[in-house]
Amino acid sequence: MDRRQMLMVVGGSFALRGQAFEVASIKPSAPQAMGMMRVGVEMLPGGRVSMTGVSVKFLIQQAYGVRDFQIAGGPGWIGSDRYDITAKPEMASTGDQVKTMIQSLLADRFKLSFHRETKELPTYALVVAKGGPKLHASEVQDKGSENRRGTQIRMMRGQFDVQDAPMAALANQLGQVLGRSVIDKTELTGNYDFKLEWTPDESEGGMFRGAEAHPEARPEGPSLMTALQEQLGLKLESTKGPVEILTIDRVEKPSEN
Repeated sequence: MDRRQMLMVVGGSFALRGQAFEVASIKPSAPQAMGMMRVGVEMLPGGRVSMTGVSVKFLIQQAYGVRDFQIAGGPGWIGSDRYDITAKPEMASTGDQVKTMIQSLLADRFKLSFHRETKELPTYALVVAKGGPKLHASEVQDKGSENRRGTQIRMMRGQFDVQDAPMAALANQLGQVLGRSVIDKTELTGNYDFKLEWTPDESEGGMFRGAEAHPEARPEGPSLMTALQEQLGLKLESTKGPVEILTIDRVEKPSEN
């Protein structure tokens, strides 16, 4: 079975403090975990961070705020090899500081170095379709609470299940699926709960290429473009724009610990 499911947690859900993790364990994922192509990131009691089935490409995306198609160069294993990582910070802090610690982890344990460049590439603009948006405001309670989990996006090929997400988060995940930068132009400022379901096709060139569609996907179901309009009242318009590319100069497999 070649099925990929992703749980992405954005914001305060795995907030940490400091420039590097105090302790980090990196081990190859079990074969069945790799076969399922399932990725998860979560906070555990005591402030530990647990990452399951993550690739180096995934870590780079989380650390530097880029998408799969914005990463160039490097050996093939940075996208295929999967790791289970448990990391312990000194204390809790902000999401930006988590990114800094993942950057340190990549540099220290994977010997990652890279350079940036900007290219003019095809992009999409996410806009409101004729008739207006079909979205419901998030039902997440206690938005100001320190225990609030933040945006959650569960992804499989052909399905997004989203809680408490801004439009920028949706645009980011659409870019992952399509293999093209998607810019939020909806001017919608709220956070929303919704499920988006579509029938994947081979024109989708992003991170789910070749993965099995979610079990409920119907062959006669709508395309992604149609589903966006019918289910969410949104659409994608083709355009061009500058896209930052991160080109890998060096990366090594970590030693087991």
